[in-house]
Amino acid sequence: MNGIYTILLLIMSNIFMTLAWYGHLRLQQNGTSSHWPLIGIIAFSWGIALFEYCCQVPANRIGFDGNGGPFSLVQLKVVQECISLIVFVIIANIMFQGQSFHWNHALAFLMLVCAVYLVFMK
Repeated sequence: MNGIYTILLLIMSNIFMTLAWYGHLRLQQNGTSSHWPLIGIIAFSWGIALFEYCCQVPANRIGFDGNGGPFSLVQLKVVQECISLIVFVIIANIMFQGQSFHWNHALAFLMLVCAVYLVFMK
């Protein structure tokens, strides 16, 4: 069960992370934050990132094999990176519909899946 909780928390964490990193760009496109000072954009993103950390830190603590979880430190990081890219692609396609997904993006993602496989090999 710790593995499932870890994955779910990592998914939530990456949703918040992607919104914190790129959500302000969407707000700028639709005019909401066009006139905000940079410090306001940073504060807004940090506010969202707080929720990212509220999911990321427990995910790592629950999932880490040193705490009884199923994943080594390297496995946690590689899984997190794959989840990050999946979440990014989904959110980017929803928020920024003009962005396209090309064959080289798919190939790069496939290589990351191979990296996950290699990390979990004994």
